[in-house]
Amino acid sequence: MPRNGETYLADIRAEARDIRLLGEKIAEPASHPAFRNTFEAYAGLYDFQCAPENLELMTYETPETGQRVNRAWSMPSSYEELVERRKAIEAWCELHHGYLGRSPDHVASSMAGLAMGLGVFRDYDPKRAGALEDYYRYARDRDLFIAYTIINPLAVLVHEPQRQERVLLLMGVLRLVGLGIDESTASFSSNREESGLSNREWAFCS
Repeated sequence: MPRNGETYLADIRAEARDIRLLGEKIAEPASHPAFRNTFEAYAGLYDFQCAPENLELMTYETPETGQRVNRAWSMPSSYEELVERRKAIEAWCELHHGYLGRSPDHVASSMAGLAMGLGVFRDYDPKRAGALEDYYRYARDRDLFIAYTIINPLAVLVHEPQRQERVLLLMGVLRLVGLGIDESTASFSSNREESGLSNREWAFCS
């Protein structure tokens, strides 16, 4: 059975996260009046994909495990598969009418696109390509809701990044460690709503 709303909310409650509203730390964001309706809306998307009449529309079987996950994770190889994927995304959009900002299919689509271009990454570094492929499969097989942060932390805006007092105040690579993971001394937070509503936060360094 694909991921449903109950599983999504249980994962949110089980994960340690620091969400603040007007300086106050929110202990139970999924139950807080400021956030609970949005959490329930996202949970509703997952419940929709699990309804028996929507399984074929919204999900597909992953080739390695046979587990059904949202079609946003799929990598179409034909026009027909691309249309199937588009219809699933349309169905979710019709539920939230665009008011959820970046819904779970957004980064799933981005990661599927990156996975489809693994050859480009392998030409640069096979180990880093392998790390990307592994993470794509990890996120896909769990049907994770991933948000992302692409904004550098605030700095002295009149100066260019290289002229800041702290060299790595902005996001930057300090050294390569492990399986091609970039370690950076930069610290920053995201003020995007979906960062607190998702299961993972993806940081881009460019």
